[in-house]
Amino acid sequence: MNRILQKAFISGAERVSAWADLIDSINVFPVADGDTGRNLTISLAPLRQLDEDREYAIRQLLVSSCGNSGNIAASFFSKFLKADSSASLFQAAVSGRDSAWQSVSHPRQGTMLTVFDALVEILEDVDIRYNNGYVSEVIDYLGNAVKSTSNILPQLKDAGVVDAGALGIYIYLESFFNTLVGKKNGFRSLFSTFRDRLQLSSSFRKRAETGHCVNMIINLDDNLRKSINKLAEYGKNVVVIPENDYLKVHIHTDNKKKLRKRIESLGDLIQWKDADIAVHMQGFQSRNPRQPLHLMTDAAGSLTREEAQKLGITLLDSYIMVGKRSLPETFLTPERLYASMRNGVKVTTSQASVFERNQSYQSVLDRYQNILYLCAGSFFTGNYGVAAEWKQKNDPSDRFKIIDTGAASGRLGTIVIATAMYLAKTDNFDSVCKFALRAVHKCKEYIFLDKLKYLAAGGRLAKSNAFFGDIFNVKPVLSQTVEGIQKIGTAKNRDGQLEFALEKLEKELEKKSSPFIMLEYSDNKSWINDTVKKKITKLFPLSEISVKPFSLTSGVHMGPGTWAVAF
Repeated sequence: MNRILQKAFISGAERVSAWADLIDSINVFPVADGDTGRNLTISLAPLRQLDEDREYAIRQLLVSSCGNSGNIAASFFSKFLKADSSASLFQAAVSGRDSAWQSVSHPRQGTMLTVFDALVEILEDVDIRYNNGYVSEVIDYLGNAVKSTSNILPQLKDAGVVDAGALGIYIYLESFFNTLVGKKNGFRSLFSTFRDRLQLSSSFRKRAETGHCVNMIINLDDNLRKSINKLAEYGKNVVVIPENDYLKVHIHTDNKKKLRKRIESLGDLIQWKDADIAVHMQGFQSRNPRQPLHLMTDAAGSLTREEAQKLGITLLDSYIMVGKRSLPETFLTPERLYASMRNGVKVTTSQASVFERNQSYQSVLDRYQNILYLCAGSFFTGNYGVAAEWKQKNDPSDRFKIIDTGAASGRLGTIVIATAMYLAKTDNFDSVCKFALRAVHKCKEYIFLDKLKYLAAGGRLAKSNAFFGDIFNVKPVLSQTVEGIQKIGTAKNRDGQLEFALEKLEKELEKKSSPFIMLEYSDNKSWINDTVKKKITKLFPLSEISVKPFSLTSGVHMGPGTWAVAF
C-alpha cells in the first residue's frame, strides 16, 4: 500500500472520531440508543495503526468492532483495506460492499449499505483523478446517497434525519478522498450539505426496547459452518463476519442466557460482551445543534463520557496504547488499564493528531453558537497551541473562546463541572468566561501515588530515584501548578496519605461550607467509597462529593494505586 493511500485510510478514522457526537445525536435505527458514533470510533480505531501492519489492523477490526454499525463497517473495511493503490480501489470497494451486505442477516437499504453501493457505482462510472473536481463529483454522489436514507426507512422519516451509520461512512469517505488529493482542510459543511436532517424532529418519540446487545467471537469448526444460518433465528439485527477460523457475531437478544447456551452448543466461545439496550437508550440524548453556549474540554479532566453528555459537554480525547491496541481515553475502562499495567503490559499515551483536533474544533463551531474550550494545561498537552492556531485561521467571528486552565485530571474536571453548573443559570457568555477564570484560580488538587516506577517508565523521574523511593515506601504527594506537577509532601502508606488529605481540606475549607469535592480512584474504588468518602463526609457534612475514575492518561503515568482529591 502506498503512503498516500495509507494516510487516506487513517484520516477517515480520525475524522469520524471528531464528529462522533453528531453521529450519536441522530442515531435512531435500528435502535434509538445514540451510540453509532461511539461504535464507529471504537471499531475503526485499528486503522490508526495501519502504518505498522495492515494484516494486524484488519484482524483487530474484526476483533474490536462493536455495535450494529461498527460490525458492518468492519466487514466492509476488512476488504476495502486490501487496496494497494488507487487502481485497485474499485475492486476493493466491490469486495467490501459485498462483504458488508452478506454480513447482515436482514440487510436494508437506507443504511450505510446504501453508501457502500453508491461508492461502488461512482468508482465504476468515473475514472479516478487526483484533483479537486474528481473529489467533488464523488462527494456529491455519496452525499445524495446519504440524503436518500431519510426517505427510505420509516424510523428515519419519523425522526427527520439521515441514517447515522450512513453519515458516519460519508464523513469517513470525504476525508479519505480529500486526503488522496492532498487536501487537509476546507471540507464541506455537513449542515449545509444535509441542512435540517441532522437534528431530530421535536415530534419524534423513541420506541421502547428491551434485551441485550451482544458481541461475540466463536471458533469456526465444521459443525458451526453448517449452523451459521441458524444464528439469524437467535435474535434481531444479526451481523455475522467469518474470518479464517473464527466467526464474529453481533446480535440483539431478549434472553442472553439462552443465547449463550445455544452458542456454546455450536462451538467454542472465545469472547462474549453484552450490554443492556434499555440502559443505552436511557442515556441517549438529542442536543440542539444551535444552543447559544457550549462547553468543550479535554478528556484528561477525569470526566466520563456519560457524565459529559449529561452536562452537555464535548470531550476531546487523548489516546492510550495498551500493548498493540490504541483506544480513545474515554472508551477504555480503568479495570482493563490498571490490570494491564500490573501485568507488565506496555502502556503509553498520545494526543489526537492535529487533523483530528482541528476537526473536533470545527464540529463544535458548526453545531453551536458560542463555545468555551477549557483546555488542559500547556504543560500536560499541546492542545492550547493547536487550538489557538486553528482559531486564528477559522474563527473570524470570535465564537470559539479558549482558556488555558493550567490543569489536568480532577482539577480540570472540577473547573469544568463548576463552569457547567454556572452555565446552566445564565445565557451571558462573557460572565461564563469570567466565572471559569475564577474557578481556574480557586480549584486545587492533591494526587497520591502508590509506586514511583510508573513515573520513571514515562521518563518523568529517574529510574534510580523511583527504585529507592519504592524500596523505602516513599509515596509522594503531588499538586498541580501552571508549570506542571510539584511534589509537596510524602507519606509512608495509605493511612498517611489520607491523613495528609484531611489536614489539607480542614485547612482550606470551612467546616460549615458546602464545597464540591471530587474523589478520584484508579484501581481502588472500594477503598475510596468505603473509607475516604466517609471520613470527608464526616468532616464536611454539607459537601457534595463526587467519586470518579482518575484521568486514564494521567493514570498511565502515575500507575495503579493512585488516588486524588480535587475541590
